[in-house]
Amino acid sequence: MRLFLLYSLLFCGSLIAQKPIQVTVSGNIFNTKLDSVSVSQFYGSHYKDFFKTALNKKGDFVLKGTLPNPDYYVLRVGGSHVNLILRDGADIKIYGDGSNIYAFCNIVGSDESKNMNDFIKVMSAWNFKRDSAMALMQREPARQEEISNSMTASFYTYQSQLQSFIAKNQNSPALMPAISAVDKENDFATYESLVNQINGSFGDSPTVKEMYNGYLTAKKQKELAELLAPGKEAPDFEELMLDGVTKMKLSDLRGKVVLIDFWASWCGPCRKENPNVVKTYEKYKDAGFTVMSVSLDRDRASWKAAIEKDGLSWPNHVSDLGHWASKVPQIYQVRGIPFTVLIDKEGKIIKTNLRGEALEAELSKIFGF
Repeated sequence: MRLFLLYSLLFCGSLIAQKPIQVTVSGNIFNTKLDSVSVSQFYGSHYKDFFKTALNKKGDFVLKGTLPNPDYYVLRVGGSHVNLILRDGADIKIYGDGSNIYAFCNIVGSDESKNMNDFIKVMSAWNFKRDSAMALMQREPARQEEISNSMTASFYTYQSQLQSFIAKNQNSPALMPAISAVDKENDFATYESLVNQINGSFGDSPTVKEMYNGYLTAKKQKELAELLAPGKEAPDFEELMLDGVTKMKLSDLRGKVVLIDFWASWCGPCRKENPNVVKTYEKYKDAGFTVMSVSLDRDRASWKAAIEKDGLSWPNHVSDLGHWASKVPQIYQVRGIPFTVLIDKEGKIIKTNLRGEALEAELSKIFGF
């Protein structure tokens, strides 16, 4: 983390429309044997230098040049750097100790860059302390509880510093390092708020665009998980049956335990799974279990032939023959098949993606045999 630059959010610049900016970065780097500094981007293992300049004997420098986009950059000093937020017309001065620019540096003309660097130091210190404690627990398992207890106060201090940083830098691109400090699995609301604040304040940055795309993907995944979470009511739908004329609704099967089975005649894994579904249906159909097969086929004849060949004897077969654009798979956000949703007699979701022995075990638990 000492050479931090959002490496998980970096982008492929050639794929992003460029909006060139003019910037000036000047200042003084003392106590160094280096003869030059550069404005660069850091990719975790290497730098990309955009322009560089010599340091005079006193360590003074002036960097002026064109960058491809407003974005997160660094002032590179040898193998270390200072993180910068650069916009069009930026005029930033940096004064630092070249022997340890990370620890001893003053940034003038960009409060957002200064605030970001200050929090990066806080975050780095916590990560180092946490990782050291975890390593010690691995070496000395008998001391795990002692070490864990000793870290509690430090953890709460760090959380307080994180919340203070977020509160003091609202709607600022300086918030970017907080993204990696927030547990988005357990606190998605804070993660979402940070993303929207950064995107709103620095949306022209390719790094921010990439981060925002990642957020949209994560949001879809979360919505899907919530949509199909156990206990949620399965979204109802109406679709055409095999004859292409008759329609049926999922809710028509209310009162039965239903396996919604997304499949297609062209799907090898689906066809391989079909004998298991048939076996399960035959065992539990008289106890109140049925299957509603939703096909992603394009061709009615192929769909019908596969039903007959695989012996899918239940009557509930529906499809609009729209392939991946089919309506029902879109409702259930199906991304791959076979995919199943098991719902109870009240139409509420029990579990998703049950197959083979897992489906058999769940139905055995429900019906008692």
